[in-house]
Amino acid sequence: MDILDRLLGHDAWTTRELLRRSRGLTDDELDRDFDIGHRTLRRTFLHIIRNMEVWTDLISGQPVRPDDGGEADRRSIDGLLARLDVVASQFRQVARRLVIEGRLDELWIDHLDDPPQEKSYGGAITHLLTHSMHHRAQVLFLLRSLGVTDLPEGDVLSWERQLPACL
Repeated sequence: MDILDRLLGHDAWTTRELLRRSRGLTDDELDRDFDIGHRTLRRTFLHIIRNMEVWTDLISGQPVRPDDGGEADRRSIDGLLARLDVVASQFRQVARRLVIEGRLDELWIDHLDDPPQEKSYGGAITHLLTHSMHHRAQVLFLLRSLGVTDLPEGDVLSWERQLPACL
């Protein structure tokens, strides 16, 4: 397993574990307002997953998929888990392809920026991984504030220690 496989595996697994630990929360708890980041647990999860969808589409050269995250079934914990499973697989495939093709330093135009900006594929992949990690730290704070216990630390070494159990 190389460094990219570790980072991608850790990213998807940790987000998935935090979503699973949120299953017992009520809608009121998922939508409780806090003075941090995207203000609620649900909005923070939506932000993490929507960013994965958008960046995966951008770096794969596909049109950005519609944002249907407003639909109730796509905003539920199970809906978010389903979206995560799809986009994590897609992100892994495009990132792996770019590595195999030796294109991590290649530039592409992000037309969502105003004005459009050049970005490297490797920078975009790294940005998405670190962006998710930043927001997962907020999720851990929100979950603790809501009384959820037995939370994963969220670091790569903890993920790696339990790896055989999650394969």
